[in-house]
Amino acid sequence: MTSSSHDFVTVDMCGLKVALVSRALAERVSVSAVVRRAVQRELGLVDASAEREALAPLAAAAASTVKLSIRLTSAEAEQLAADARRSGLSRGAFIAGLLAGVPLLSGGAGSRPDGIAALTASSAELSTLTRNIHHLTSLLRRSEVRAAQEYRRMLDTLGDDVRAHLRLAGSVLADLRPARASTNGPREPARP
Repeated sequence: MTSSSHDFVTVDMCGLKVALVSRALAERVSVSAVVRRAVQRELGLVDASAEREALAPLAAAAASTVKLSIRLTSAEAEQLAADARRSGLSRGAFIAGLLAGVPLLSGGAGSRPDGIAALTASSAELSTLTRNIHHLTSLLRRSEVRAAQEYRRMLDTLGDDVRAHLRLAGSVLADLRPARASTNGPREPARP
């Protein structure tokens, strides 16, 4: 495989292409974005429940879509395409997110990929803690107290580590949630 700025893989979908394309259209994202998310879930790099919760508002809005044509300068169109690609969204979903006031899309709180990367890294650390706790339990069952004492520092900070992860997860999910309703009805303030 040759190296390039993009990592390309060709996959025989074995009859799944129609379902894949339909899913991408329903979520208003590229087919590649759906495939990348599936691979990330399979590799354990993302929390699937957090991902579903973050995508729910966009998927619900996709049920009644209309086509819109807008005029932009070439530079604006390139910037829109680049920002949408960086966010892992289609241009339409990206614009809808901007209109809905999704903080991670409007630049108010970092970027969507950065937030998801931070959450993924924190989840990986939590996974390491889980493995360490299982190993500690195994040592204690075998009465290997001296080896178990190696985990004392980890246990002392466990509560803080879990709370930090939950704060990060809450923050990333809040930044993915629209700040206001995207309908013409009355706007509700964002809840903390």
